[in-house]
Amino acid sequence: MIEYIYKLFTDSFHVTIDSRNVKAGSIFFALKGEKNDGNAFAANALMNGAALAVIDNPNYLTDGCVLVDNSLHALQKLANYHRQRLSTKIFAITGSNGKTTTKELLYAVLSKKYITRATIGNLNNHIGVPLTLLSITPEVEFAIVEMGANHPGDIDELCRIAEPDFGLITNIGKAHLGGFGGFEGVKNTKGELYKFLVLKNGTIFYNHKNPILFDLLNRHKAQNIIPYSNYVDDCIIDESNTNPFLSLTIKEKENKVAIQTNLVGNYNIENVLAAYAVGRHFGVDINSIIDAIGKYVPSNNRSQLIKTQSNTVIMDAYNANPTSMEQALKNFGKLISPAKVVILGEMLELGEYSADEHKKIVDLASSMNFDKIILVGKGFANINGNFHYFDSLLECVDYLRHNPLINATVLVKGSRGVKLEQVIQVL
Repeated sequence: MIEYIYKLFTDSFHVTIDSRNVKAGSIFFALKGEKNDGNAFAANALMNGAALAVIDNPNYLTDGCVLVDNSLHALQKLANYHRQRLSTKIFAITGSNGKTTTKELLYAVLSKKYITRATIGNLNNHIGVPLTLLSITPEVEFAIVEMGANHPGDIDELCRIAEPDFGLITNIGKAHLGGFGGFEGVKNTKGELYKFLVLKNGTIFYNHKNPILFDLLNRHKAQNIIPYSNYVDDCIIDESNTNPFLSLTIKEKENKVAIQTNLVGNYNIENVLAAYAVGRHFGVDINSIIDAIGKYVPSNNRSQLIKTQSNTVIMDAYNANPTSMEQALKNFGKLISPAKVVILGEMLELGEYSADEHKKIVDLASSMNFDKIILVGKGFANINGNFHYFDSLLECVDYLRHNPLINATVLVKGSRGVKLEQVIQVL
């Protein structure tokens, strides 16, 4: 069955799980979601020009459909079947923080020399990774595949689908603690990438200054490893910079490489070093690397600097966990501004660790002499202190509408589910 589907796929190299995005010759996979059953849209996909609809409900079987046991599994099998026929080098990226930024920087750098593709947005799960692989056409030389995880075994599953040749873990922190059962569970799950690459004799890039990653390399007896220090003898952050963007100088043998980024926060340094080291390893010249990193501008509420009519906003509301929240607060604390305000959304998926981790973040924020602290979400509900607390985003927006901030520098940071980016309308 997969061979038949693949033959049709190679006519267009386009698959979709949304009947509205069908192109002529597409393969439509009918997946079941929380609200909708893709099987119900198979007929629409065919009418819109799909060459084939892959379904797993016989009630919707009609001409142009193939019936499989599980449409998601069929999508994953097709992606792996395609991957095994590609000469493209697959570079996998995972980690607790910085996955998407590192992926985008690495894409910008490698694109200077190679035909490169990368995960679009954050399509980094058991659906997104297959879709990314199936977007790779034969002429592509490098594909950068972001891999996310919420539970043990997730990275192993994605590695078996993508079969990466190279990989790196950005870092390991306190993310999705509830799903992993604690920090050690996070570490083990992220380490599944190392385990796969060791078994495949792939190559691992790693931050030589991160002891957690070094411990994982030893645990998996990794041999084919490339530390960033192969290309970075030293790195100096320009602390005199009056703007919030990361500026650094990398020392590599006789070279001193100055890089000015559009990334807010010194914690982005490991993302920049990853892109620099990987680029240098694959022969991208230094000036091209400087240009690629310098021109990258973050989007999608990730470390964005936004100037409104009234305030300067650091919008980092795509996601949050205790590690990234702590880093963001400490970096914000270093900024020079006459009025600094933090708006923090609760950190989701922490399970039994939630109360303690939220208390630690409030204690940290309270110790930093910010002019105002605003907390949103029930994770902060039972904490006492000198701050403004709101159960919901709507309550927070209403408060800011009636008590506007003027001429302030504002950090907005919270988990994706809080949708804290919506406060920009009243800032």
